[in-house]
Amino acid sequence: MAGGRLRLAPGVAGRERVTADGVLLSGGASRRLGVDKATLLLDGTALAVRSARVLSSVCPRSVEVGGGTSGLPAVRESPPGSGPLAAILAGIDVLDSTHVVVLAVDLPRVEAALVEMLATWPGDGSVLPVAAGRPQPVCARWCDAAIERGRAAYASGARSLDALCDGDDVTRIDETVWRAVAPLGAFDDVDTPDDAARLGLVVPGPQSAR
Repeated sequence: MAGGRLRLAPGVAGRERVTADGVLLSGGASRRLGVDKATLLLDGTALAVRSARVLSSVCPRSVEVGGGTSGLPAVRESPPGSGPLAAILAGIDVLDSTHVVVLAVDLPRVEAALVEMLATWPGDGSVLPVAAGRPQPVCARWCDAAIERGRAAYASGARSLDALCDGDDVTRIDETVWRAVAPLGAFDDVDTPDDAARLGLVVPGPQSAR
């Protein structure tokens, strides 16, 4: 951010912008971590609550798909535990939105400026950040074309997020673009106890989350 204004990549200024709602994914199994990621604390605040605040600061409407620990309206994918594609579609069904920003609860370094870049990116397509050569589909904006690909893929038995990523509607933005609003480690996620320690996360005790 510079002077409070979002800096866009060359060639995107002046195009029509869309309004994107928010889908918070908080229902992962956390098998390697051993505790619910959504309840981990960063500076005393549970990741689910923190992520909900980040989404809600940008998106006019947001919903949690998971255990209902964020303070947002919450739903579950059916059946529970059927993966992130099912969870994204469940959130979209509740919102009835053509554009959503998806944010996974285990990305504690994602701030509102990055969500704002995705949500307000000019044009009506999908926006997919790429970090260290890896697409980040659980911190991305998805449009109606990608959503329909996801529905078709899920109906055919696919559970991967590849269907969302592989389409002409998808604009991929790499570090040279999103680094204007976010640090290099913005997409660091937490999967293991070592990850939690490295990211400064704390397992909550009784009465500790806010």
